[in-house]
Amino acid sequence: MPLRLEIVTAERVVFSDDVDMVSAPAAEGRVGILPRHEAMLTILLPGEFHYVKDGVNMPFAISGGFMEVLPDRVTVLADTAERGDEIDEARAEESRRLAEQRMQNRMSDRELALAEAELRRATVRLQVARLRKNKR
Repeated sequence: MPLRLEIVTAERVVFSDDVDMVSAPAAEGRVGILPRHEAMLTILLPGEFHYVKDGVNMPFAISGGFMEVLPDRVTVLADTAERGDEIDEARAEESRRLAEQRMQNRMSDRELALAEAELRRATVRLQVARLRKNKR
């Protein structure tokens, strides 16, 4: 029995297919989802999200959102989601460098929180891009 996975952002449907397993960075910690999983709804944190299909692991960088799990379906409503092969590693590295630079400057608590969030997003994008690159 396959598990239907749909990853959706405000801009597009990022992925929609049957998979064997899903792993996600949930607020409670990393969760693994297999077919016939108990129903649940969870908050997703920025991090690496991946699925396995026919023994192939496909990583995504997500910046947070929500995940609904039903026994035969997983729906991810992500703030942003990118497949590893969509990420430009040089741009992600530059974003990380700029976020680190912004954090060095004196700023308000709000500006610091935004810079920290951008640093987390850029770091995740880099990790996922490198994961995908190393699998080739």
